[in-house]
Amino acid sequence: MRTGVGNGASEGQRAAQDGIRDDTEVRSAGEIIGDISRDMGTLVRQEIELAKTEMKQEFSHAGKGAGMYGAAGAAGLLTLIFASLALTFLLDEWMPIAAAALITAALWAVVGAVLALMGRKEFKNADLQLPKTTNTLKEDVQWAKAQKK
Repeated sequence: MRTGVGNGASEGQRAAQDGIRDDTEVRSAGEIIGDISRDMGTLVRQEIELAKTEMKQEFSHAGKGAGMYGAAGAAGLLTLIFASLALTFLLDEWMPIAAAALITAALWAVVGAVLALMGRKEFKNADLQLPKTTNTLKEDVQWAKAQKK
């Protein structure tokens, strides 16, 4: 049985059998298409991973904004409670405790307004258009076009 040099195979054939690519070797269309499809698969997986990461960041901003709107809603509810108590005491007794209840209601109104403004700011800071993913997708399109040539 013959092996190695004496089996009649050319150097290129032996290199191809061993999985070694010669720089002068010409790739077939099937190999090129296979390489491109493999690269595209990797690229798509990377783009999906980038989109997931970016979405987590942006939803974090949106979550903070939603939390602040929720807190503003709670402050608004407390405002209504204290305003109602103040009106009740004011109508019932005309005593300083009613004035204290009105001051407390006004304080909660200010807190609610501040939280609402902060929540609005967080929502404005959230960019749900995924700018990094959009840019890399544009780069990927350019790369794919260059692979056709």
